[in-house]
Amino acid sequence: MSGNSNSSNNMHNLTTLIKRLEAATSRLEDIATSTELPDGAPLPSQSITSEHEGSSALEPKARASVPRQTGKPDKDTTPDTVQQFDHLIDSTVTAYVRSSNKLGGVVAKQAGEVLRGFQEQRTFLLIATQAAKPDAAAFQSLLKPINDCLISVTELKDSNRPDPMYTHLNAVADGLMMLAWITTDGRPYKHVEESFSSAQFFGNRVLKEHKDKDPKQVEWVQSFYTIFRRLAEYTKQNFPSGITWNAEGEPAREVAKKLSQRALASTSSAPPPPPPPPGPAPIVDIKMEMATSATPGGFGAVFSDLNKGSDVTRGLRKVDKSEMTHKNPSLRTSSSAGDEDGSPRGKSPAPGKKPKPESMRLKKPPKKVLDGNKWTIENYDKETEPIEIETTLTQSVLISRCSNTAIILKGKANQVTIENSMRLSLVVDSLVSTVDVVKAQKFALQVIGALPTIMLDQVDDGQIYFSKESIGTKVFTSKSSGINLNILSGPDDDYKELPLPSQICSYFDESKNELVNEIVAHAG
Repeated sequence: MSGNSNSSNNMHNLTTLIKRLEAATSRLEDIATSTELPDGAPLPSQSITSEHEGSSALEPKARASVPRQTGKPDKDTTPDTVQQFDHLIDSTVTAYVRSSNKLGGVVAKQAGEVLRGFQEQRTFLLIATQAAKPDAAAFQSLLKPINDCLISVTELKDSNRPDPMYTHLNAVADGLMMLAWITTDGRPYKHVEESFSSAQFFGNRVLKEHKDKDPKQVEWVQSFYTIFRRLAEYTKQNFPSGITWNAEGEPAREVAKKLSQRALASTSSAPPPPPPPPGPAPIVDIKMEMATSATPGGFGAVFSDLNKGSDVTRGLRKVDKSEMTHKNPSLRTSSSAGDEDGSPRGKSPAPGKKPKPESMRLKKPPKKVLDGNKWTIENYDKETEPIEIETTLTQSVLISRCSNTAIILKGKANQVTIENSMRLSLVVDSLVSTVDVVKAQKFALQVIGALPTIMLDQVDDGQIYFSKESIGTKVFTSKSSGINLNILSGPDDDYKELPLPSQICSYFDESKNELVNEIVAHAG
């Protein structure tokens, strides 16, 4: 009986165990079904762990459940480095633009190009967070929008030389090279500080001239200087060793294309801005006074008297012989000789002081110094050996008051300015911007590589030699004469001399209703 009881108990326990195993299996199947992920769905953030460390079935799921960092940041979030750059634009650069708008004119227009340059650099920084490091060609393509802004700022300076705020334009054109910090490999903030030194060359002139006269000018300079300080702090904090790229990112060209399409889509969907409010009505100041009501004196009185004809002398008094000084020498030293009312005539003004001869002037010592990104070469005269300097892409050169001297610039520089020089010979490799020559006589320039433009203002008797690489250079002349271009041509690469026109014939064409300007060709 006891045996039967034991066997029945064992059967009962086995049945219970089987039911419990079936329930556990069913529960596991339900859990597995409920946790299956559709194709392409993101993995859960919590890892699944097994109660048994040796379970190989759950271990791959536990590893796969950890989210993987990809090269693309979330579309709804902006990287911290870009957000900080946005703050720099919204606070510092915008303040400079507001100060420029107060001054108006070309300064305000140039500030718009500066703002565009920072906006293009912001796009570059956003691309760097999403893209892998590009090759040289792709990198140059990313830099092109920023470089276009630099060229526009320089062209505004070059084409507005007579502008009263030309010093302001120079300060911005030299200082905006700070945007090139993204091309430096180590310590970009140093490049920003060097660009600041270049801007101070002209910016401090503005401060000196307007310190106690115009607070708007001082505010403008300080707002521009603040950009350098903020940008140096930004690069030192976020890019101490240069631009960083996303190692797992997409190709830079594809990222740039996607951002461009996204920006275009957002622009097209936005409503057009409202038209600007109408300006104030013009004030027409019309004077209704008659000409006869004008006060006597001046040119009006002169022409009024001339219209009297022979009556113009009717009011004159006849001078007696006793009052004539040329017949009475004693009256020449007398106080009675003078005006009609008896007052002595005033003394003739002394002739103006003649300038000292060139040989007696105190000559300043020659100087060749690199201050920040600007080379200054001045006061050299009759040098027996050429002056040679090594230049870089971010450096500009100022040559002033140099005569009977040869200067050789090696390497690619940014810009060269020459002023008040005679018999100066200059040899350059290549330039990013221009050679700007002002008030020079018997000037000679030889270009080894290439440069975009040459500006000549008040230059007499100049010779320019172009290489085959620089044959497409544009030359702008103003108040200049005797300029010859020498271009390599022919199978023997001989120089062909081409004189630049120095005389223009202008006339109004009534049929076209416009002014026609024609070059006067001088035939021997």
